[in-house]
Amino acid sequence: MNNHIYGYVRVSTKEQNLDRQLIAIKQYIPDERNIITDKESGENLDRQGYQILRNMILRSGDTLIIKSLDRLSRNKSDIKRELEFFRENKIRLKVIDLPTTMIELEVGQEWVFNMVNNILIEVLGTIAEQERMNIKLRQAEGIAAAHAKGIKFGRPRAKLPDNWDSVINDWKAGNITAVHAMKLTNTKRTTFYKLVKLNFVN
Repeated sequence: MNNHIYGYVRVSTKEQNLDRQLIAIKQYIPDERNIITDKESGENLDRQGYQILRNMILRSGDTLIIKSLDRLSRNKSDIKRELEFFRENKIRLKVIDLPTTMIELEVGQEWVFNMVNNILIEVLGTIAEQERMNIKLRQAEGIAAAHAKGIKFGRPRAKLPDNWDSVINDWKAGNITAVHAMKLTNTKRTTFYKLVKLNFVN
């Protein structure tokens, strides 16, 4: 069975140019038909080109070449998961900006690649966890600072119509129907009963 070499190139917007990455990858893959491209954000992995490459093209024993790890994703957790996927499916990932991954291995030296891959997975997992902790810490600090300034969170309290008290008292007394009360307060059925449920009835 022939093992194939594929390339993947990504830029974040349609206005950006793929040329710089293509020039780098064509040194290893002259046939551009084996280079998959995306012009989409690296925020997550939900990209048409990459998903086709990952799930329909790459097979065990194949090699994937990219310019840098952030071409896979800018999310460290996603990169870690993809590296684990490649390892489990025996797909070799070569990253041009990480020269150690580009070394040509002889038969029996696969342990070198596995060692490098495992180190990358471990490092990225640690970085991703630290980033998640930092994000949670910044969010907590931001909320605390906002509360200190008197800023309240959540949906704003519904504003009562000016004639709410008088109309609602007539409705409670049975002098008018709920439909008429809605018309007088210019509220829809859902809003009317929501205001009632929120204990706006005196």
